[in-house]
Amino acid sequence: MTLTKEEKTQLIGEFHRHDSDTGSPEVQVAILTRRIEQLTQHLKEHKHDESCRRGLIMMVGQRRRHLAYLKRENSDAYMSITDRLSIRRR
Repeated sequence: MTLTKEEKTQLIGEFHRHDSDTGSPEVQVAILTRRIEQLTQHLKEHKHDESCRRGLIMMVGQRRRHLAYLKRENSDAYMSITDRLSIRRR
């Protein structure tokens, strides 16, 4: 259920701001989006996995807070990341 090191490295490489960037909001949103997709697939098969469902809801909230910060601080980056990851805007 977790991301492999290679998947995470690929996401960081794709969404980083500079070479040593691993924690910018863009990178964190991309990683959370991939994990949300994985958990959504897991829950389609295992409908009664309530602890997984709670984790999913917490991740969606975390991603929403990162996106709100990004929208507040850098609206161009917000528009770009939501387009690239196909995330609905509010």
